[in-house]
Amino acid sequence: MTDNKKQYDLPLRFTFREIRPEEAEEAADIEEICFPPNEACSRQMMRERIEKAPELFLVAADRQTGALAGFLNGLSTDETSFRDEFFTDAGLYDPAGKNVMLLGLDVLPRYRGQGLARELMRRYQERERAAGRRELLLTCLDSKVEMYEKMGFRDLGTANSAWGGEIWHEMSCLLK
Repeated sequence: MTDNKKQYDLPLRFTFREIRPEEAEEAADIEEICFPPNEACSRQMMRERIEKAPELFLVAADRQTGALAGFLNGLSTDETSFRDEFFTDAGLYDPAGKNVMLLGLDVLPRYRGQGLARELMRRYQERERAAGRRELLLTCLDSKVEMYEKMGFRDLGTANSAWGGEIWHEMSCLLK
């Protein structure tokens, strides 16, 4: 199957929407599968993010099973540089913030290699641009820089982050 065919099929296979409060545990389960323990969002923090900012989650739900296949989430702010506290303090959320700190792009292993992460990011960028946001920021490991560059992000170099004891790149995507 070609990449174009895969992209075309995604809206037929998945529903893209905001997360629902009752999906917090499922999201936390997916986070534990997708990230090592030192990097994963805690269950409590996942619940807090969903409670405070459900509109900043974009999920892909499998149309056949109704289960989540993956999601992208963040917190809006007027800050312009990523800091580790965004991972641990949902109180930093500013609903009117012009920037979004992306906190996790999670796709279950059985759904990888189909363009789902790219589609989640594309839809998220469109949605946040339409909402008047200015910039998306994220941190990623060196091995993911190229992937995010293909999604429209620019590598800003080493991030001011020590999350999980790793060295991160800060990446930026201007929406305007």
